[in-house]
Amino acid sequence: MLRIYSSVVFSLFILSTSATAEEVNVYSYRQPHLIQPLTDAFTAETGISVNVAFLKKGLIERLRAEGSRSPADLIFTVDISRLNAVVEADLTQPLQNAKINQNIPPDFRDPNGHWFGLTTRARIVYASIDRVSSDEITTYEDLADPKWRGRICTRSGTHPYTLALTAAHLYHHNEADTLSWLQAVKSNLSRKPQGNDRAQIKAIWSGECDIALGNTYYMGKMLSDPEQAAWAEAAAIRFPIFEGGGTHVNVSGVALTKAAPNRELAVKLIEFLSSPKAQEIYATDNFEYPISPDATADPLVRSWGSFKADPVNLTEIAKLRAAALRLTETANFDG
Repeated sequence: MLRIYSSVVFSLFILSTSATAEEVNVYSYRQPHLIQPLTDAFTAETGISVNVAFLKKGLIERLRAEGSRSPADLIFTVDISRLNAVVEADLTQPLQNAKINQNIPPDFRDPNGHWFGLTTRARIVYASIDRVSSDEITTYEDLADPKWRGRICTRSGTHPYTLALTAAHLYHHNEADTLSWLQAVKSNLSRKPQGNDRAQIKAIWSGECDIALGNTYYMGKMLSDPEQAAWAEAAAIRFPIFEGGGTHVNVSGVALTKAAPNRELAVKLIEFLSSPKAQEIYATDNFEYPISPDATADPLVRSWGSFKADPVNLTEIAKLRAAALRLTETANFDG
């Protein structure tokens, strides 16, 4: 059975649990209800319990403070920069596992085995169905074109999702070109960067802008919400690419902690999570794309169309995050 505890009481629970219990302990940036279908399926298949502590902030600080006595076996998170930050903090351990590597293509796992992607989401363009033609958006570089003056909405340029896209631009271009791109996109904004991805779709519905940057899965979540479905129905998903590359994607992923008191059981959980069966569960519940080539996306997700993911290992994107933040601040993107 899945047991979900707040980060405040999680360690107390672990200390009072029998050392012989078969269980895996997870620290999660992602809300527990989003991963509960996965952990329930794993427990049903193996009999191994999964305890999840949701830590919206301070995961790295907590793991550092706990050190070798940490009860956490795994971390779950979204965004490559968060995964990479835990690795760079020396809080994970490498894992080389043939079954996992077969399920997860190389671009979606750390070359040294410190993290593994489970699902992807594309950072795409939401476009007004009424005011933007289907072939009007082709590349991310095109967002700098003056034809979009006063027509673009986006969330903060310093948000991890936006920074990952800027880092991806920097991977394909040099710093001067990326700074110019940021400045040009800023000049095309219809309003100061604000809100979350849902707010960008609502802005298209209200006529405040014609296109916006966002993650694919928000479209599915909004279509499932009676109060927001009308907003989503006013926009369509378009898959731009980088010139000479593909569509930018990010991941939800998992990493094995350095302490991992239940390492053998934790590896079993990662093996399960990497399987096509588990990826389909995870991706369907969150309207994301499974990473395994043998897994199938939800019908609604497939209806948005196909795209070619940018062929770059996401670790390379994560390494450029600091430079992307510096360029974003230089451009005063949110100002």
